[in-house]
Amino acid sequence: MPRISTRPNSTERSTLPSAIPKPEGIFDPVARALEAIGDRWTLVLLGQLLSGPRGFQELRQRTGIAPRVLSSRLRELVESGFVRSVSEGSRSVYALTEEGSGLEPVIQSIGRWWIERGKKVLGVDTERFTETSAQSVLEALPFMLDRDRSREADITFEIRLQGPGGGVWTIRILKGTCTVTPGFAENADVRYTADAKTWCAVCLNLIDARDAVKAGLLSKEGGRAAMDDYFHQVPTSEPQKEKAL
Repeated sequence: MPRISTRPNSTERSTLPSAIPKPEGIFDPVARALEAIGDRWTLVLLGQLLSGPRGFQELRQRTGIAPRVLSSRLRELVESGFVRSVSEGSRSVYALTEEGSGLEPVIQSIGRWWIERGKKVLGVDTERFTETSAQSVLEALPFMLDRDRSREADITFEIRLQGPGGGVWTIRILKGTCTVTPGFAENADVRYTADAKTWCAVCLNLIDARDAVKAGLLSKEGGRAAMDDYFHQVPTSEPQKEKAL
């Protein structure tokens, strides 16, 4: 009976690794990119700077990062060329470089994944965000935009919020994009007025909008269009019935 060789032939030998390589020696674009931007706070800070330069204390307020950690991360981002320090009047602020701005699609994709897909996997419970500010909720709206529903849209919402954390914001939806800017809208199609805390609770699906209207905590003026027509909602652990703002 002929012997059966268990040795690999020359072709097989050429494809077998002689040793386990070091991770940094493998050409893996995802892994190599995460070496540069995979730190816990890197994309968070870059995301905060997408809308414009911000100072140290403002970044602390918006992210909750401890001072020593924030200082260290900002220094690393400056050294890596993603962020630069610039003068704004009498103070120094941080701004994105061209390289930092180039990560905007990555940041947007991650935010949209959490809203559109991650909520189904992670079982998001919005009760954990009860201390979230109205500003942070409003600035997150571009991540929550339903791009299919808003593809042909051209509408402007004005949000007037009272009480702690209140202010006025303009929400513009134009052909699948959403911009959020502080200030009054010149020609708002729809205007909402509410207490800031109530607005956050409605947006985070903790209070039914109709109940807020009945209680006099939320009012709407203008056309019939509603913000729910254009945005995904983050569900609670026990989703409420469908509602319209």
